[in-house]
Amino acid sequence: MLKLNILILLLIYGPLSFSQSVRDFTLQNIDGELKTYHELKGEELTIIDLWASWCKPCLKSMPKINVLYKEYQNKGVEVIGINTDGPRSISKVKPIVKVLNLSYTNLTDINNTVMKDLEVASLPTLLIINSENNIVYRHEGFSSGGEIAIKNKINELLLNSELKQ
Repeated sequence: MLKLNILILLLIYGPLSFSQSVRDFTLQNIDGELKTYHELKGEELTIIDLWASWCKPCLKSMPKINVLYKEYQNKGVEVIGINTDGPRSISKVKPIVKVLNLSYTNLTDINNTVMKDLEVASLPTLLIINSENNIVYRHEGFSSGGEIAIKNKINELLLNSELKQ
């Protein structure tokens, strides 16, 4: 009987989706201004890159992400960097963003609230979120050439988005 009830629910409501979604959040940018996820997110895709000043792989990956941002910013893709440094090292964030000449917005998550909400356990972690605010791709760590896999995923997701329209 239980199986029959589940089958009926699936037929009525459609297949259940278990993908994690991103709830709106508010963080400060590197100039101290409050910014929300919804005001920064992209029309098609949003890339969130979580990083810290002490994380060497993070610092190596950010220039590669900046290249992707410049390539896709006019295609409905937005990049949001979220720094996870604590109170003792937060002063390093703005100089790092400036030295690396990053074009995308960087926010500070000093209490790691967003990091915990997104269930991020290691740095760097890059998330790709679709226009419905669902996380559709998660990339942890950095290795040379990893940006190619990310670029391929962006292209695939943009193509799928175009086909749905």
